Amino acid sequence: MDRPADMDRTPPPDPASGPALHDPLADSFPPGLEGRLLYWIAVAFSLYQIAIAAHVVSLSSQIQRALHLGFLMLLCFPLLAALRRGGPATRALAWVLAGLGVVVAGYQWAEYVPLMMRSGSLNQIDVVIGILALITTFAAAWVVMGPALPIVSGLFLVYALFGQYFPGPLVTRGYDLAQVVEQMSFGTEGIYGTPLYVSATYIFLFILFGAFLEKAGMIRLFTDVSLGLVGHRMGGAAKVSVISSGLMGTISGSGVANVVTTGQFTIPLMKSFGYRAAFAGGVEATASMGGQIMPPVMGAVAFIMAETLGVAYVEVVRAAIIPALLYFASTFWMVHLEAGRRDLRGMAREDLPSARRALREGWYLILPLAVLVWLLFSGYTPLFAGTVGLALTIMLILGASAALGLPEGMLRAIFWIGLGLVAASFLRFGNNALWTGIGALLVWNAARAGGRQTIRQVVDSLADGAKTALPVGVACALVGVIIGTMTLTGAANTFGLYIVSVGQNSLILSLVLTMITCIVLGMGIPTIPNYIITSTIAAPALLQLGVPLIVSHMFVFYFGILADLTPPVALACFAAAPIARENGLKISFEAVKVAAAGFVIPYMAVYTPALMLQDGGPMAQAVGYVPAVAYIVVKCVIAIGLWGIAVIGWFGRRLAVWERLLAAAGAVALIAALPVTDEIGFGLFLAFAALIRLRRPR
Repeated sequence: MDRPADMDRTPPPDPASGPALHDPLADSFPPGLEGRLLYWIAVAFSLYQIAIAAHVVSLSSQIQRALHLGFLMLLCFPLLAALRRGGPATRALAWVLAGLGVVVAGYQWAEYVPLMMRSGSLNQIDVVIGILALITTFAAAWVVMGPALPIVSGLFLVYALFGQYFPGPLVTRGYDLAQVVEQMSFGTEGIYGTPLYVSATYIFLFILFGAFLEKAGMIRLFTDVSLGLVGHRMGGAAKVSVISSGLMGTISGSGVANVVTTGQFTIPLMKSFGYRAAFAGGVEATASMGGQIMPPVMGAVAFIMAETLGVAYVEVVRAAIIPALLYFASTFWMVHLEAGRRDLRGMAREDLPSARRALREGWYLILPLAVLVWLLFSGYTPLFAGTVGLALTIMLILGASAALGLPEGMLRAIFWIGLGLVAASFLRFGNNALWTGIGALLVWNAARAGGRQTIRQVVDSLADGAKTALPVGVACALVGVIIGTMTLTGAANTFGLYIVSVGQNSLILSLVLTMITCIVLGMGIPTIPNYIITSTIAAPALLQLGVPLIVSHMFVFYFGILADLTPPVALACFAAAPIARENGLKISFEAVKVAAAGFVIPYMAVYTPALMLQDGGPMAQAVGYVPAVAYIVVKCVIAIGLWGIAVIGWFGRRLAVWERLLAAAGAVALIAALPVTDEIGFGLFLAFAALIRLRRPR
């Protein structure tokens, strides 16, 4: 991102190419006075969030959420209007809407105590402010994400207002306007509900953390390591995409953002080595979306899930780790098979960077991420872990710049040792030690020309992180309307009872119905609101059918992610389309094929919770927990392997149709988890293996 001083020289993006075609937020801040103002608003937004996380500023939870939403409104409308090159009238309207968002936030702050006293009996000004909050939130979501989520949320709002006129079991007792407005715009059950709280704390902080790591050079490190490890192997270019996108996903937590960053390198690389454009885009989209389920950071959904379930974040990570590894293993396997089918060889070793050298030169970049993981698994809160990780990354960037001003040798070594001791002191003195060290490094760097350039990069990261957080924050606010409607009307019980009634006769039908609901809702709706809607509606029903709590939520989480790969909308695939120069629908069909094995993992976890390291299930009861985990992992690996072979049609040679059907039958039998199906599945697997060996060319 260009810093403000350079904005006037920033060439406008080509509207016919690049990610800006689908995501204007991928562009830099606009040039001119307005662009500079928006840039510094974004910086102020990030500094406010850091101050809250570091407890420099202490506000009540409700006011924190209101100010977070106020900043989102202030930045969202004028920034999108400017990036889309709106006319004077459009930009004026954008600033009016931004101002209304600030008024709503200020009213929530100023009237915080009186609003609590008037709970259940709002006055006319309260109702007007509440309606303005809804209007600005709906408008912001429409501007940032398009019409899908506002339409869905609008239907729920209509149901809250006019449910007494709905037919049959959907009818409600009816609620007046003031009651609906209070539910949606005040308190903690509407737009200021749990999703916005998580956005205002964990999510923003981790997005900022990812922005700083990217600025520090993490993308280059991951890419060089991936090239060095697998670039020379068969289909190496695509395997580089899987590994680098998966690694990047661990810190970015955003599938679409991952596509438009790592995809800029990996998709052209795959095409240059003979992969079809649609397949290259599909591989990148599939791998990038998988970053949301890959610990330690995962996607923003993981934080919402932990808050919703009332469990430690590490419990969500524990449930996700094996399925995430299997997801990427299946993607890697599909890429390998496609490369074999098309005889796509790897790159020359001499043209590739050394993975060992890349790690030797850039190992220090991993330190903040390693500390973050250690803190999360040691029982610290995600907020504390994220704050420490962010502070260490800033310290690393500023420290590397400061060290360049010192002579090589003993003096520089002493500097790094001292900085390491300051960094480690947070364990004894808390975050204040880190922020004090950062303050000293800022003063040090401000005295040098190169240091001042580094400070500008830090400020750029602050602005970039706030810009990246816009879609997530706005989605978290608007989806509160859906939660508020569910809470007010009890509509979730109606749908849940239907799923339970189906599941009493067939659990698999309930799972399929839930999966279809996730995918349909995912058509144009980001993963966060998709998860919140489906977990509110379907996850409690699955729990009543005996599915463990975390497994039921992970099930809808998985298919909420896969919805971004599924036609006809497939957000991740359309983000890859301008980079691949291919139709988004074609990329989507290829992505579904690449992710085909990933569709089976949630089903296998439902029938054998040990796959997500959860107790329960007949297998664990029969043979014990550890053997159950080992058994289900082996079974899942074999099922994924057979399914990939059946879909691609290659295993050392091109397979006949009947051979592919045999592999598919074995995979389906292993997935089914019905009486005797495991035995049938293993038998078909052995038969297929023997067949391949007998028909192997001599």
